[in-house]
Amino acid sequence: MNKLTIKVCPVCGGTHMEHAMTCIDHYASGEAFHLCRCQSCGFLFTQDFPVEAEIGRYYETPDYISHSDTKKGLMNRVYHWVRSYMLGRKARLVIREAHRKTGCLLDVGTGTGYFAATMKRRGWEVEAVEKNAQARQFAKEHFGLEVKPDTELQRFTEGSFDVITLWHVMEHLEYLNDTWDTLNTLLAERGVLIVAVPNCSSYDAKKYGALWAAYDVPRHLWHFTPATIQRIAAKHGFIWAAHLPMPFDAFYVSMLSEKYMGHSLTFFWGMLSGMRAWLSTLGRKEQSSSMIYVFRKK
Repeated sequence: MNKLTIKVCPVCGGTHMEHAMTCIDHYASGEAFHLCRCQSCGFLFTQDFPVEAEIGRYYETPDYISHSDTKKGLMNRVYHWVRSYMLGRKARLVIREAHRKTGCLLDVGTGTGYFAATMKRRGWEVEAVEKNAQARQFAKEHFGLEVKPDTELQRFTEGSFDVITLWHVMEHLEYLNDTWDTLNTLLAERGVLIVAVPNCSSYDAKKYGALWAAYDVPRHLWHFTPATIQRIAAKHGFIWAAHLPMPFDAFYVSMLSEKYMGHSLTFFWGMLSGMRAWLSTLGRKEQSSSMIYVFRKK
C-alpha cells in the first residue's frame, strides 16, 4: 500500500515533527496509525496514511453512517436524531452569517445529501460534491439531488458561491492547502466559508486520549484546534469571523470512545461523559468536542 509521509507541516511549513500517540482504526481495519505533531505550531496529523487512491477501503463498511445512512444500533439512531435537529440550526447559521435568505451555496463532501436538500428546500441554489458513489446515489434517490463527484470541484466558476460549507469534511482531505486555495477562489467577495471539524483540544479528547473516537484514523488525516485552523485559514486569505461549539458531538463521540475502551453500558457512560464535556463548554466553548468556524475573505 502506498502511504503518505508528512515531512513539512501543511500549516506553518515546519520540518520538525514529534510522535504524539498511536491510535487504532476501531471502525474498519484494526490497524494502528501514528499521530505526529509539528514542534513549531502544534498542528496534529495522522502520519503515513494511505494515499487518496487507496484509502477508499477504510470507508467500505455498512456502519459508516455519512455514506450508508445506516440506523443500525443505538448510537446511529442517536446520530440521526441529532442530525435532524442540527439541520435546522445549520440552515439558520448560514442565513445569519451570509446576511441573506437565499443565494448560491456549495456543500463540499455532502455525504447522503441531507444538508444540501435542506438548503434547497429553503430556496437556495445548491451545488454539492461527494466522493462516495453510494452516497451520491442515495442523495439522488431520496432528495433528487444531482451530486457531483469531488473531482468536479475545480470546474466551478470562480467567485460563484455566496456560501461554501464543509461539515466534518476538511479533516478527510489529503490536499489540504490546495483545498483552501480552491475554496477561496470559488467564494464570492462577500461570501462566507463555514467549516465544522473535530477539536482535538476538547475536554473529551483529553479524557479519552488515543481512544478518542474523533481521531478516526486513517479517515481523519488532520486534527485541528481553534489555533491551528485559524492559522491555516489566514494563510489562505481568510479572516476568522466566528466560532461556535457543537455540543451534541461530545455525546456521540463519547459513546463510541467508551465502546472502544471495551466498557459495558456504553450508552450510559457515554451520555455521562458527554454531559460533563457539555458542561465544560459553558464557560469555555473552545473545549467543545467539535467546532463550527465561520470565515470571510480578507
